[in-house]
Amino acid sequence: MDLKGLNKFLINAHINGYASSGEGGEKSLPDGSKELEYKEELFFVRDRYFGSNPFGGEEVVFYRQQPVWLMNYYGKVIAESASIKEVYSFLKEALKKVPQDKPYRGPDNFKSGNFKYSNKVEGAVEKFIGEEKIYYKKELVYVAKYHGGLISK
Repeated sequence: MDLKGLNKFLINAHINGYASSGEGGEKSLPDGSKELEYKEELFFVRDRYFGSNPFGGEEVVFYRQQPVWLMNYYGKVIAESASIKEVYSFLKEALKKVPQDKPYRGPDNFKSGNFKYSNKVEGAVEKFIGEEKIYYKKELVYVAKYHGGLISK
């Protein structure tokens, strides 16, 4: 597996995953979690999360049916100046702008209407840690942290 192929897959998976079909397109599982899946050639991702506000989850990428990469995340809408539905709708818009060189969440910065998305991440696809925030009319309304990287047997 080459890292270029993994990066390309992660970009497509994030655009076609939660950013496109989250909050309604997931499969509900008996343990109370929700799950999204995406497959492309030899890659497959399973994104499983619990809760809504707060929420937490994990994405696991498989290559040739072997787990090769994962990301854990946890977040919450922390203010009521914007509705949870509005915040998550804007989050999905921001996540569709996933950068080529950091295919984990959204871009460094993104604005639309009264919302602003900010993402700070350290590391590379092999090992990274980050935090994303959403502001509504300059008030912090959402925070999520995430980390992950390559895994082996």
